[in-house]
Amino acid sequence: MISMIGKEIIESEPISSAEVKKVLEDFSEDNELNYEQNITLNHLARFKRYSVEDSEEIIEKLQEEFGLRDKVAVRIVDLVPKDLADLRLIFAKEAIKIEKPDMEKILKLLEQYNIEE
Repeated sequence: MISMIGKEIIESEPISSAEVKKVLEDFSEDNELNYEQNITLNHLARFKRYSVEDSEEIIEKLQEEFGLRDKVAVRIVDLVPKDLADLRLIFAKEAIKIEKPDMEKILKLLEQYNIEE
């Protein structure tokens, strides 16, 4: 049995990949990233995504307007769905069912924001 000192999870909440990228970039300014952190930052730099501010705003709107859980709203922001097929895949394993008109509204909401390269 392996014992890990100081590795207790105190709190857990989903955050967008844009936030993760920003945290790692800020951390790397004063510290050297370990292997896993470097791999994560390189991976995050390869994909298009919303800015941190836009991500937070979109997540909030998805929760308020559509009653989505944090986890689902973050997943939508991270995956940047382009059409109904992409959105259906995100909702495939969810307990709640989102109707087509609501999915179309979600896509229209996402179109209002710019995606960073």
